[in-house]
Amino acid sequence: MEPTRIGYAPGVWDLFHIGHLSILNEARRHCDRLVAGVASDELTSRLKGRTPVIPLTERLEIVRSVRHVDDVVVETHGDKLQIWKQVGFHVVFKGDDWKGTPKWEILERRFAKVGVEVVYFPYTVHTSSTLLRRALELMQLTEPLRQEGHHEQDMSHQ
Repeated sequence: MEPTRIGYAPGVWDLFHIGHLSILNEARRHCDRLVAGVASDELTSRLKGRTPVIPLTERLEIVRSVRHVDDVVVETHGDKLQIWKQVGFHVVFKGDDWKGTPKWEILERRFAKVGVEVVYFPYTVHTSSTLLRRALELMQLTEPLRQEGHHEQDMSHQ
């Protein structure tokens, strides 16, 4: 019997969108079992300089609910080799916006030494968490959010 090929898809998975779903879908096609790593709020804040919009518990539930995902783990530190020791994956998946970056070039060399393949998938240019976050920020600047209950009052006058 052929051994199970375990894949690992790390990410923040904030403001979950079609690009995220595409990566998880494509990743699952390249492995028998897919584990998604969800970066903790603290790790995201440390690495990206901002906390996610969606809290960790909700991001975990969203990613866990995707049919392509077999399991989720919380990433609390940035050392992917430590996570590899914990999960035991054979292949790691990432969006190709990371390909060629110093961080992932180093990771590719480190993973190659332990037999882990790195596979990049096309980045969804038209939709990203960064674009969605900017759109939300612009909406808050141009249209103040209505106070709770205000909308219901408007509806009662119609």
